[in-house]
Amino acid sequence: MAKDTTDLLQGTLDLLILKTLSLEPMNGWAISKRIRQVSNENFDIKQGSLYPCLHRLEEKQFINSEWGTSENNRRAKYYSLTKLGRKKLSTETEVWKRFSGNVELILQMS
Repeated sequence: MAKDTTDLLQGTLDLLILKTLSLEPMNGWAISKRIRQVSNENFDIKQGSLYPCLHRLEEKQFINSEWGTSENNRRAKYYSLTKLGRKKLSTETEVWKRFSGNVELILQMS
Protein backbone atom coordinates (compact mmCIF):
# COMPACT_ATOMS: atom_id res chain seq x y z
CA MET A 1 0.00 0.00 0.00
CA ALA A 2 1.36 3.42 -0.93
CA LYS A 3 2.01 5.85 1.89
CA ASP A 4 -0.54 8.67 2.04
CA THR A 5 0.83 12.14 1.52
CA THR A 6 -0.70 15.21 3.03
CA ASP A 7 -0.91 18.50 1.19
CA LEU A 8 -0.58 21.54 3.42
CA LEU A 9 -3.33 24.11 3.42
CA GLN A 10 -2.25 27.50 2.14
CA GLY A 11 -0.64 29.44 4.99
CA THR A 12 -0.01 26.34 7.08
CA LEU A 13 3.64 26.16 6.03
CA ASP A 14 4.22 29.62 7.53
CA LEU A 15 2.85 28.41 10.85
CA LEU A 16 4.95 25.22 10.80
CA ILE A 17 8.14 27.16 10.03
CA LEU A 18 7.47 29.79 12.69
CA LYS A 19 6.80 27.09 15.29
CA THR A 20 9.93 25.17 14.30
CA LEU A 21 12.08 28.30 14.56
CA SER A 22 10.59 29.12 17.98
CA LEU A 23 12.67 26.22 19.30
CA GLU A 24 16.07 27.36 17.98
CA PRO A 25 17.70 29.00 14.94
CA MET A 26 18.03 26.56 12.03
CA ASN A 27 19.05 26.40 8.40
CA GLY A 28 16.52 25.49 5.71
CA TRP A 29 17.53 21.85 5.51
CA ALA A 30 17.20 21.45 9.30
CA ILE A 31 13.77 23.13 9.29
CA SER A 32 12.52 20.72 6.64
CA LYS A 33 14.05 17.74 8.45
CA ARG A 34 12.50 18.70 11.81
CA ILE A 35 9.02 19.15 10.29
CA ARG A 36 9.33 15.80 8.50
CA GLN A 37 10.46 14.03 11.71
CA VAL A 38 7.81 15.53 13.98
CA SER A 39 5.04 14.79 11.44
CA ASN A 40 6.08 11.12 11.28
CA GLU A 41 7.31 11.62 7.70
CA ASN A 42 3.89 12.94 6.55
CA PHE A 43 5.03 16.48 5.74
CA ASP A 44 7.92 16.51 3.29
CA ILE A 45 8.59 20.18 2.56
CA LYS A 46 10.22 20.60 -0.84
CA GLN A 47 12.86 23.27 -1.41
CA GLY A 48 10.61 24.89 -4.02
CA SER A 49 8.07 25.61 -1.27
CA LEU A 50 10.38 26.09 1.71
CA TYR A 51 12.75 28.77 0.46
CA PRO A 52 10.13 31.10 -1.06
CA CYS A 53 8.26 30.84 2.25
CA LEU A 54 11.41 31.65 4.23
CA HIS A 55 12.07 34.67 1.99
CA ARG A 56 8.48 35.87 2.40
CA LEU A 57 8.65 35.51 6.20
CA GLU A 58 11.94 37.40 6.23
CA GLU A 59 10.50 40.22 4.09
CA LYS A 60 7.63 40.53 6.57
CA GLN A 61 10.22 40.67 9.40
CA PHE A 62 8.87 37.56 11.13
CA ILE A 63 12.30 35.93 10.85
CA ASN A 64 15.93 37.06 10.50
CA SER A 65 18.77 35.27 8.79
CA GLU A 66 22.55 35.18 9.07
CA TRP A 67 25.25 33.07 7.53
CA GLY A 68 26.90 30.35 9.56
CA THR A 69 28.49 26.91 9.28
CA SER A 70 26.34 23.80 9.11
CA GLU A 71 26.92 20.46 10.84
CA ASN A 72 28.76 19.19 7.76
CA ASN A 73 31.05 22.25 7.67
CA ARG A 74 29.28 24.02 4.82
CA ARG A 75 28.18 27.62 4.65
CA ALA A 76 24.45 27.88 5.39
CA LYS A 77 21.92 30.58 6.11
CA TYR A 78 20.42 30.25 9.60
CA TYR A 79 16.97 31.60 10.34
CA SER A 80 15.65 32.77 13.69
CA LEU A 81 12.34 34.10 14.95
CA THR A 82 11.98 37.83 15.62
CA LYS A 83 9.82 39.42 18.31
CA LEU A 84 7.25 40.19 15.61
CA GLY A 85 7.49 36.57 14.47
CA ARG A 86 6.73 35.32 17.99
CA LYS A 87 3.64 37.52 18.07
CA LYS A 88 2.58 36.23 14.64
CA LEU A 89 3.12 32.63 15.79
CA SER A 90 0.91 33.20 18.81
CA THR A 91 -1.86 34.79 16.73
CA GLU A 92 -1.73 32.15 13.99
CA THR A 93 -1.69 29.32 16.53
CA GLU A 94 -4.95 30.61 18.01
CA VAL A 95 -6.49 31.00 14.54
CA TRP A 96 -5.44 27.43 13.65
CA LYS A 97 -6.89 26.01 16.88
CA ARG A 98 -10.23 27.73 16.26
CA PHE A 99 -10.29 26.63 12.63
CA SER A 100 -9.37 22.99 13.29
CA GLY A 101 -11.81 22.82 16.22
CA ASN A 102 -14.64 24.02 14.00
CA VAL A 103 -13.71 21.54 11.25
CA GLU A 104 -13.77 18.78 13.88
CA LEU A 105 -17.27 19.86 14.98
CA ILE A 106 -18.52 19.61 11.41
CA LEU A 107 -16.89 16.21 10.87
CA GLN A 108 -18.66 14.90 13.98
CA MET A 109 -22.11 15.90 12.68
CA SER A 110 -24.62 13.12 12.51
